[in-house]
Amino acid sequence: MDQRTYNQYCATARTLDVVGERWTLLLIRELLTGPKRFSDLQASLRGLGTGLLAARLKYLEQEGLARKITLPPPARTPAYALTHAGEELGPAILALARWGLKWAMSEPRTNETFHPGWAVLGLRACFDPDAAIGLRATYEFRIDDEVFHARIDDGTIEALHGPVQYPDATITISRTAFRGLTSQDLTLAAAIESGAASVSGDEEALHRLSGLFRLPPRHTRKAGPEPA
Repeated sequence: MDQRTYNQYCATARTLDVVGERWTLLLIRELLTGPKRFSDLQASLRGLGTGLLAARLKYLEQEGLARKITLPPPARTPAYALTHAGEELGPAILALARWGLKWAMSEPRTNETFHPGWAVLGLRACFDPDAAIGLRATYEFRIDDEVFHARIDDGTIEALHGPVQYPDATITISRTAFRGLTSQDLTLAAAIESGAASVSGDEEALHRLSGLFRLPPRHTRKAGPEPA
């Protein structure tokens, strides 16, 4: 793969030389939530052809951002994981997500794909550490056939794909309703009232759930008065 460059002795330009190609940051986004098989990445990145995906992964390996691994038993299948350098892009990806929630998100477009699993990073991006002071609880989210969980520990969060053995609270919600939550067109309380969602588990953990994740109000990028 030809590597294009801005030819600038600048840290920002050098970084964009490495991660500025289309699909590269989205691949890193996928790997930030844990190792992924080639087929997992294909399923999450529709529109990225097999050949280009293979080329992008090879490029990430060459640049020292990703590496090949073998998943532990019982899977024992080849997969890709981020290196330490790749992991350190996490805060930048989360900052882009926070900016996007405020300045780029609008109504879903008809040709856009949506994977509930993308919310694993979204939970980290929207997490309010102050609201989680003194809370130690694990939440499991079940959206159709996708499951992920968030472990809260006194102001910190760890969000990962997959179920957890003993969740303190479980949130089950339809894919459509969950997309409504992410687009801010629906609240969890309204989803529960309509039957599109249900919750179970520790009452205190469920009571504090609504304050743990805060979506920023949407703003327009069009020229006009500065937002308050």
